[in-house]
Amino acid sequence: MIYELIDQVLDIGVIPSDTFLITASAKAGIDNIVESTGSNKSDTNNNFLPYIGDYISQKLSLPGKSLHISAACASSTVAIAKGAALIENGRYDSVLICCFDLVTEFIFSGFCSLQAMSPFPCKPFDIDRKGMSIGEGAAALLLMSPEKAKKANKTPMGALLGWAVTNDATHITRPDVEGSGLALAVKKSLAKAGIASDSVSAMCAHGTGTIYNDLMEIAAYKMVFGNKQMPIFSVKGAIGHTLGAAGGIETALSLKCLSHGIIPPTAGFSVPEKGAEDLVSSKSVKTDITYILCTNSGFTGVNGALVMEKEAC
Repeated sequence: MIYELIDQVLDIGVIPSDTFLITASAKAGIDNIVESTGSNKSDTNNNFLPYIGDYISQKLSLPGKSLHISAACASSTVAIAKGAALIENGRYDSVLICCFDLVTEFIFSGFCSLQAMSPFPCKPFDIDRKGMSIGEGAAALLLMSPEKAKKANKTPMGALLGWAVTNDATHITRPDVEGSGLALAVKKSLAKAGIASDSVSAMCAHGTGTIYNDLMEIAAYKMVFGNKQMPIFSVKGAIGHTLGAAGGIETALSLKCLSHGIIPPTAGFSVPEKGAEDLVSSKSVKTDITYILCTNSGFTGVNGALVMEKEAC
């Protein structure tokens, strides 16, 4: 059940009582809608996304209403961008992002119908990739203004400097093969962060292992970074595609990369797709990382990009 998954990540210590909550999920408890029809009545609170925010607020003693964002597989990336914008605009000085998704019959059969599923664990950016592998998970990230973090005695894992959200507007499921929408999101996030593309140390890619996504990301990378040989990695070969939770989980992992100075391996990767040579590796790399870029894309052509710095400003 979705609540059981959420409970596993809510042991996160004391959250300031004036924190605003944003939840993010692609589908949440959608399978229960079928169960709750007719004579078989299930708990409708587990069906509809706004109720999940109420549940989390009660668990963490947070007052007021929450906001839910459902933007396909970029849901939590968009949620993080929204939370950062709310803090920047002075609406709040503390925002909690909770993202989650489950492997369900609806999700599994949906991707199977699109012939997007791999018969073996996915191989992001590999020439022999056959599609994606579904994973499930949840993450909680607390965003704070520097002043609020200092007052609450919170030590930042890093600083979110830039963010952007765009849409390809070309197809309901397939991304723009030229990667222009994702490239625009990356360029806008870098501009907001106030850094040049050459300053980025590494990129946590969406990297689903599907034909269209990986080629689109390579194209977008070339549009922004040209021939720069910057490390790119995807964690989906190890944990699967966690759908609406992917951006939150990958943002947390990217922050760990910053603090430990390690580029993780891309599990499943062996022989690079054309354009991925000298960018993606099956081995971890120890290196100094100052700025890291994290991107996600989803159905309807939505793209999100986040730029993070090693230390808070």
